[in-house]
Amino acid sequence: MSGPIQHGGGLAAASALYGGRIEDWVDLSTGINPCPPDLPEIPMRAWHRLPDQERETASRHAAQRFYRSRDRLPLPVPGTQSVIQLLPRLVPSGARVAVVSPTYGEYARAFTLAGLAVDAISDLNEISKAHGLVVVVNPNNPDGRLHTPTELRALAGDLADRGGMLVVDEAFGDMLPDQSLAGDDSANLIVFRSFGKFFGLAGIRLGFVIAADEVAAQFSEWLGPWAVSGPALVLAERLMSSDTSLIAQQIRSRALALQEILSEAGFTVSGGTELFQLVEDARVGELYRHLCSRQILTRKFDYRPDWLRFGLAPDEAGDTRLREALRTFRSSSA
Repeated sequence: MSGPIQHGGGLAAASALYGGRIEDWVDLSTGINPCPPDLPEIPMRAWHRLPDQERETASRHAAQRFYRSRDRLPLPVPGTQSVIQLLPRLVPSGARVAVVSPTYGEYARAFTLAGLAVDAISDLNEISKAHGLVVVVNPNNPDGRLHTPTELRALAGDLADRGGMLVVDEAFGDMLPDQSLAGDDSANLIVFRSFGKFFGLAGIRLGFVIAADEVAAQFSEWLGPWAVSGPALVLAERLMSSDTSLIAQQIRSRALALQEILSEAGFTVSGGTELFQLVEDARVGELYRHLCSRQILTRKFDYRPDWLRFGLAPDEAGDTRLREALRTFRSSSA
């Protein structure tokens, strides 16, 4: 059995290894909006009582409008990680699983731990009749690769002909609404959406499953009652019903700042989204340690030692620290 996958956000471990107080670090290791909006008021009833049907229904309708999912009511779940663990139950008996890779590592891990055969494929044309379930992260993490809705609809159709399922993870899709399949009505299509990345509130552990009614109902049954907290449902309903244009505008501004800093430092950006940028460089290991020594955490990858992913700094002060750290790195390695 493989060990746990290393993810971004490990400030405690980085602080213990490289020093400094956790609050003094600039965390660029995740793809989470570093500038969350002001929180709406949460009524005491949401904290005091178990979440009732009324509150869940309100959040589902808000998500339906926000994700433009048409007739499908998104199902709130306690983070999409929770439903990734359930996907092996949907794989037809004897079928293999294809995961477009490299990507978020928990998919392959969940299927492998369930005893299923998993193929890490690099392109959709590698999918065969042996595959009963296919996972596509779109846009992809960590390289930002994007498959068009037309390509994915065609794939869903091919899989449907043999009873297969298509899972499209749009965790980083909020900035690209026209590329989303949330409004598609394919019976064998499941779309995952993350609430915490765009809104910068990953700590509440909230995601949504957009699927045919019977599939969403199956996930709900597997998760059991009260899977999502009342306060999380209130936040979802109120923030998703608000004007989010300023959130998107701020993300674009922060992304532009990051792109300019990396360009000034002479690094090659090989991909990304507006929530992160991926640098490809042979000196990544040295660069990672250099940044850590200045209390700046980035995301490295054990399967690609020449990749380093940079998330967004929260403000100009963070930009300045990153710019100066990259300048000193370039000077020391010249």
